This record gives sequence, C-alpha cells and structure tokens, in this order.
Amino acid sequence: MLMAVPNVSEGRDTRTLEALRNAFSPARVLDLHTDADHGRSVYTLAAEQGALSDGLVAGAAAALAAIDLRRHEGLHPFVGALDVMPVVYLDGARRGPACAEVLTAAARIGSELDLPVVLYGELATQPEHRERAGLRRGGAAGLARRIEVGEVVPDFGPRRAHRAAGVVLAAARAPLIAFNVDLVSDDLELARRIAAEIRESGGGLPGVRAMGLYLGARGRAQVSTNVHDHLATPLRAVVEAVSRRAEVAEAELVGLAPEAALEGFPADVALRGFAPERHVIENALRSGE
Repeated sequence: MLMAVPNVSEGRDTRTLEALRNAFSPARVLDLHTDADHGRSVYTLAAEQGALSDGLVAGAAAALAAIDLRRHEGLHPFVGALDVMPVVYLDGARRGPACAEVLTAAARIGSELDLPVVLYGELATQPEHRERAGLRRGGAAGLARRIEVGEVVPDFGPRRAHRAAGVVLAAARAPLIAFNVDLVSDDLELARRIAAEIRESGGGLPGVRAMGLYLGARGRAQVSTNVHDHLATPLRAVVEAVSRRAEVAEAELVGLAPEAALEGFPADVALRGFAPERHVIENALRSGE
C-alpha cells in the first residue's frame, strides 16, 4: 500500500474538486482538504502499486481539463494545475516502490497528456531542482520562461510549459506535514516575521519551512508551515514557537499526519476540523483494510 498527496491549484469550485476526486480513483481518497484563501486543495490517496499511478494520471488529466492557471486566484505559490505530485513512503521498505510509482505516473503524464513534469526532492536530476521553492521562483510564468530558455529542462514531457496547466512537480518522499497556525492578529508583517524566525533556514526549527499569509476569508494572519522532519520537530513545537511570539487563535492540519507528529499536542489549541480516525495516517489506512 502506497500513499500520494497530489496538490491542485483550485480551492473554491466544488464541482471541479468533486470531478477530480472521482478521477483519482481507482485510488482510495482518504482525505480532501480545500482552502479558498490559498487557492489550493490537497488530496490524500492510498492504493497498491499500479493502481496509484493509474489514479494520478487520471487526476492529472482531469486537472488539465478543468483548471486554467491564467484565471487562478490564491495565496499559495504554484506552477501547475496539478501542482505537486508526491508519492509517500512510510518506511524504508516502501521507498523503492514509491519511487517506481511516481516515475511511472510522471512518464505517462508527460507522454499521454503532453504535460511537462519536473522531478524534485530526492529524485531531482539537477541539484537546483531539489527544493520546490527554487522551481517556483517567479511563479508559473517564471518557470515557463526558464524552461523556454533551457535553464530548466523537464524530466518528462515537452520542453515547454502548458499555457493553461503549467508544469507538474513530482517526487517520492517520506511524510511531510503541512501545518498552519492562525494568529488572533490580522498583522501580516507579524506573521512574516514569525515565519522568518521559526523556519530552519533562519536558524529556527529543524526541518521547518514557513511563510506568513493574510487570510481574507477569516480576517487573520497565518503562519503556514511544512514540517519535513516530524520526529525532530513535532507539531507541538511549531505551536509553542509561534505562541511565544503572538497569540494563537487555532491550528490546522492540511491532509494527514503520522501519529508521532501529534504526540503532546497542546490541549488548549483547537485543531480545526481534525478527526483522529481520518487525519492520523495509521488510523486512516487501517480503516480501509
């Protein structure tokens, strides 16, 4: 059993999101997290090897048909309609199958859908492709220009960005946790300062990437993080780091997280929409056995 966490650049159109959910089958959809402010939705899929790549290719085709980046609205950085396509391995024994599955899906998306795919993370074929942030520099238009001049060469598919659907970023990786902390304040600069202080590159928490955002729909500022190493930095440590600098309204888990990441999570901080049976990876996988 493998997992995938495709992110699509749509957070508002419920009919499109439902069509994408249907397209991702034969993989089982464990969770769908949508965010109108971010302009983004995250599907968590589970399937056996073979079925998962089929689902990812079908989902990519549906995203290509339904999402036009030229009309996109949202705060989250993006370069594609199907923006990122990571296949997740939960242990070392599943790393090889995860790599094989994402490479299969990427090759098929490139050839069957004529969409360019760039590998990132541990499968990156160029050192500068390891971090998604580098590939997203300048947004979809910036990446399209770099592909056009040969600075970035897609690993699969055409050597040009699709005008409406952009580029797919694909990887195999261990669990990464997308985790947001909403502040009581609406001060965007405060959120940005906190993000700069707690991210690993600024001398903060190990394995943490962070940015500050303003959420118009909720009238709050948010510290949005990706936690790459939940054993070094469990989610409680992120909340504690933010709360030392500002009052916390609530937190939000985007998708699923391993049980260990939630150990010791502070009882006085609400985790919006969280249901342990659905949002803890081990529980969600057991429910489908």
